[in-house]
Amino acid sequence: MTLKVSVGFGLRDEDWEGAATWAVECERLGVDSIWNAETWGFDAATPLAFIAARTSKIKLGTGIMQVGARTPANVAMIALTLASMSGDRFMLGLGTSGPQVIEGWHGTSFARPYTRLRETVEIVRLASSGERLAYEGNAFQLPLPGGEGRAIRPGAPSRHIPIYLATLGPRSLELTGELADGWIASSFMAEHADVFLKHIRAGTERAGRSFDDIDRRAGGVVQFGDLDQLIPPRKPGFAFEMGAMGSPEHNFYRDAYARQGYEELTQEVLKLWLERRREEAAALIPDEFVTRSNFLGSEEQVRDRIRAYRDNGITTLSPAPAGDTLEERLTTLGRFMDLVADVNAEGA
Repeated sequence: MTLKVSVGFGLRDEDWEGAATWAVECERLGVDSIWNAETWGFDAATPLAFIAARTSKIKLGTGIMQVGARTPANVAMIALTLASMSGDRFMLGLGTSGPQVIEGWHGTSFARPYTRLRETVEIVRLASSGERLAYEGNAFQLPLPGGEGRAIRPGAPSRHIPIYLATLGPRSLELTGELADGWIASSFMAEHADVFLKHIRAGTERAGRSFDDIDRRAGGVVQFGDLDQLIPPRKPGFAFEMGAMGSPEHNFYRDAYARQGYEELTQEVLKLWLERRREEAAALIPDEFVTRSNFLGSEEQVRDRIRAYRDNGITTLSPAPAGDTLEERLTTLGRFMDLVADVNAEGA
């Protein structure tokens, strides 16, 4: 198995020129793809058009675009536009986000997220194939019944657009195996990969596909140095993930850790977080959470983590190189890519 490397967009403090330089240098280093996310600020897609104009080979992905923020037809229009502008380098990453963002920021209902995700994928596939948008779903009907609309054929040329899904729950993971070209992991530890991958595999089997058809993308922070110094600063992020990235009732990241065997820990961290005892919550995070979720330590330790991801079914690594400056991040990325090349050569 050959590992590929993809990276994040790297935007910092509205430094668009710096982000463009990051993308150009990543392309020069041989990075396979660059991805841009959205939360409740800059959107995922527009910056990729900026990057498309500055690059020529690196693939461009939304990691992820929130399905509750747009109609499926609008998602398809954006995808077709970026695919055309970039010379078919665009990859569409989709996810449901969560009720806090979809209902709090976008003001739309988070109801039936699985259904909305499935039907969005199916409608985007229909639109990108050039077929008229005639669709009867549970969340979407095209054209809208009882109105004056009609099934419209897309005005943009048809093309295949790879679709990646960021999924965590068993049912959505099976959907990924059934419909998607790739999977974007989060809250992931290579040692517990089967908690996720067994459901993706079940989806591919149900759809009559090969598991190898699915690009499986996972990663973490890359930082070289002494683990004793690198581990403590990373623990508050995990406490934040369990305590704040969702509500006390619904937190998909916390649920994912629970399925990996940490349910009691997640509840203890949540309790402390809600009591605003944030430092105590972070102190509960085990060292293994940090080391298994990132690429930290000496070159040999980082190389071992790369092997762990490869051996547990990951096909694309998504490193987030640490560093205060662009030069530092690029230096770290270059070292990491050399280690990936070493691991790939072992299986040659």
